[in-house]
Amino acid sequence: MELSETMKQEERPVALITGAGSGIGKATALTLEASGYRVFICDVDPAAITALQAEAPGITGVVCNVADEAAVDATVDGVLKETGGRLDVLINNAGISGMNAPVEEVDSEDFRRTMDVNVNGTFYFLRRAVPALKALGTGTIVNIASTAALFGYPNRTSYAASKWAIIGLTKTLAMELGPFGIRVNAICPGSVEGPRIDGVIERDARNRGMDAAEVRRIYESQVSMRKFVSAEDIAGMCLFLASGNAGMVSGQVIAVDGHTESLSVPF
Repeated sequence: MELSETMKQEERPVALITGAGSGIGKATALTLEASGYRVFICDVDPAAITALQAEAPGITGVVCNVADEAAVDATVDGVLKETGGRLDVLINNAGISGMNAPVEEVDSEDFRRTMDVNVNGTFYFLRRAVPALKALGTGTIVNIASTAALFGYPNRTSYAASKWAIIGLTKTLAMELGPFGIRVNAICPGSVEGPRIDGVIERDARNRGMDAAEVRRIYESQVSMRKFVSAEDIAGMCLFLASGNAGMVSGQVIAVDGHTESLSVPF
């Protein structure tokens, strides 16, 4: 549902999207901005922010490492100062993929870093943004998880652990924040076309001593639709969850993945 094109800027609902310089975050930022939202983004890559703003000058972007609590506080404070305290939608999208290796080979620092970005970063934004949503008396939080939060995921210990944690946060906060009119949901994308999954496949292929094209074929065979999703598929679901059409949708874990059958098909 698109918002009125004649709505004054101060009347437009405000969305904050993390990790939005590329991929799912970028597609979601563009989709919400085109639908009438006043969009703020953050990303760790300043070049990605610059490129996005060149494409969509109406989007406001700042550099932020979501694993840095002080940086998160400054980012949210900046948005609230700019909007007079208004925040309608928070989309926690920032994340990293972690190592692809058997558990005994996973580096401790990699595990900590994956949890810092994927879990702690989400928590930092939630803790700082929720008071603004409560003050508004309504609002939407969307946490981007993964199909790795629905299945065991061999050789992806760090990533799977972090994404299962996101489901726990989502379910808990839906209960905690529902009485304040705030809806909280999680989206579980499957493999999303783009550089990130390409890198995962290439690393997996190296670890297995296989050709990357064959590994991609096996990944695709794990999905009933036999193809990867697009970033725009996820953006569309974010837009729906932010809209009044989803007014009674909360505490849900929604897979947008073409129906993943397994993440552990033997090679």
